[in-house]
Amino acid sequence: MSISIPTHEDFMLPTLRVLESHGGSATNEEIVESLIEMLGITPAQMEVTYPTSGVGIVVDRMSWARSYLKYPGFVDNPKRKMWVLTEEGRDALALSDAEIRKAVSKGYAERHAKKKADADATGPETVLIADAPSEQEEAEWTDALLAKLKTMPPDGFERLAQRLLRESGFVRVEVTGKSGDGGIDGSGVLRMNLISFQVLFQCKRYAGSVPTGTVRDFRGAMQGRADKGLIITTGTFTADARKEATRDGAPAIDLIDGEALCQLLKERGLGVRVREVVREEVTLVPEFFDEI
Repeated sequence: MSISIPTHEDFMLPTLRVLESHGGSATNEEIVESLIEMLGITPAQMEVTYPTSGVGIVVDRMSWARSYLKYPGFVDNPKRKMWVLTEEGRDALALSDAEIRKAVSKGYAERHAKKKADADATGPETVLIADAPSEQEEAEWTDALLAKLKTMPPDGFERLAQRLLRESGFVRVEVTGKSGDGGIDGSGVLRMNLISFQVLFQCKRYAGSVPTGTVRDFRGAMQGRADKGLIITTGTFTADARKEATRDGAPAIDLIDGEALCQLLKERGLGVRVREVVREEVTLVPEFFDEI
């Protein structure tokens, strides 16, 4: 039996409400957790993934909802993983779900009309594609990247995590390669100005969702040995696993799922090349022929 999954449009108005309930701003994780609770998203729905990449469909559509809400100016994304409700967004809370969708569609159309007008003003032949990739385009490259990551040998994936952490500001990053160490694959030190944190990390090439038990076992293994923990996976995390990672009174564990891993590799140019594409756009001018 197939499991029904909300569309990205279904998450748009609830996302605005979540931001309002968090005082006007929230992180990706806070938004996801609140939407799950608000809409009663079930564990079964959370575990439905794209066949190739293993990325959770629900979390992916929540992400696209946030992106589309930028078109009418309802939200802003001033820095990575942080979302802010704008004044337009606060006003939009009085709108119905259908009105929100209509406003997003209008904002999307206006954005692309402006792009075309700007291109026409400088010449119709060349258009710089500056918008973020479409949902399909985003899924294509992330699916391909995750599929490649899953074919890497375990030690290769650990070395990739080591490289990623180093390029993200960690120092003294080491891969232990020890078996029977509670799932700990390596360690590093994160320096933040005058403060340093000892961090233990675990790498998991997963096709599905990392369960709560994995997070709990990892915390037990790191107890007394580090300030923070980090789990990196090509899959996703169950809602309960995310709650366990931030449980009160326990050492914090940060979670990087497949979607976030792809974005980090893209931002740091690790195995992912990003280039601006210029295309030729040819437009027929019928009146030219009429005036000959």
